[in-house]
Amino acid sequence: MQKKRWIWEQEKYPNFTYNRDLIESLHNKASFKQGKLSGYLSILDSKKLEEFKEEAIIDETISTSAIEGDYLKRESVRDSIRKKLGLLEIYENTEYKTDNLVAIQFDINSNYSQELEIEKIYSWHSSIFPTGYSEGIKINVASFRDEGEMNIVSSRGTSSEKLYYTAPPSEILLDEVHEFLIWFNKTDDTLIKSAIAHLWFLIIHPFDDGNGRISRAIGDLILSRIEKTQVSKIYSFSKSINKDKRNYYKALEATTGFKKKNDPLDITQWIIWFLETFIKSIDETLDKLAYIKTKTNFWDIHKDDNLNSRQQKVLNKILDIGVDNFEGGLTKSKYVSISKTSSATATRDIKELMDKKCIYQIENTGGRGTKYSILI
Repeated sequence: MQKKRWIWEQEKYPNFTYNRDLIESLHNKASFKQGKLSGYLSILDSKKLEEFKEEAIIDETISTSAIEGDYLKRESVRDSIRKKLGLLEIYENTEYKTDNLVAIQFDINSNYSQELEIEKIYSWHSSIFPTGYSEGIKINVASFRDEGEMNIVSSRGTSSEKLYYTAPPSEILLDEVHEFLIWFNKTDDTLIKSAIAHLWFLIIHPFDDGNGRISRAIGDLILSRIEKTQVSKIYSFSKSINKDKRNYYKALEATTGFKKKNDPLDITQWIIWFLETFIKSIDETLDKLAYIKTKTNFWDIHKDDNLNSRQQKVLNKILDIGVDNFEGGLTKSKYVSISKTSSATATRDIKELMDKKCIYQIENTGGRGTKYSILI
């Protein structure tokens, strides 16, 4: 009798297990970050909030495709968003493909209260593969694969392949997805549910291609349900995955049966990876928001200083980058470069900024090597 290897072959599948004690503190930290992000929204005016949402949708659309080796043009995705919002009259940079992928993101963030049905999953799949082809190969679109099992392999050199995973056979896919959807629609929405849903759909792997992108969309749909779209549109989970794909695949390998373990249904390592990645994605947005808070506070203090346009331009440049990220501090030569002014004018401007306590001279710098930092 052949030994069962893959997670879906186990007798008690899909009754996944995980160590609650190991993930409790991480889960609490992730939930705290969610709440902190919601609190930061109050410092954004409506225009800035929309800018954050737009950038997050762009990042998510580009990154979820890039994970699969499909690279999109940022301007095309941006124009597809503005086309969707009716903000463009001429759509020179939009493409049918990016229009479709952006539509998925809008669906996730707008229609989250609806039950997840197979027709929605099919519609997302059609949007990903509008031509019916993937890398020049004809695939089943808006329908499941229909030829036995699917093997996930990686070529090594020219003569060998390494088997990473074998997905369930085609004849049981409809039942598998049906069971998944029942669970999805009856289970309370939590971060743990998002992690499990993302993994479970990857385990089923029902399509010829696009399973990763659909899995991430399903996970994001749960985040939208939790956050009521107010937060989920201003950070990108897929962007954080794409920055560290190695650990994404390592978590899958440790979970789906590629690596042997005592409890084949234990998904603790996957949930830990998911929560850590989620926290990274939130932290990136919190860092951006911290810059805005710093900038807002700075200009509240100096609103009556009557700074000239050159001084405002230089200070805004540093504040937009983030004081800690403005490498080397402000020098007179940098001031000249940013403000497009003369050396003599830069000297006068800098002295005035110091007198008004906008900047200060960094300790142990002087002469031609004098450096300044914003006083915040």
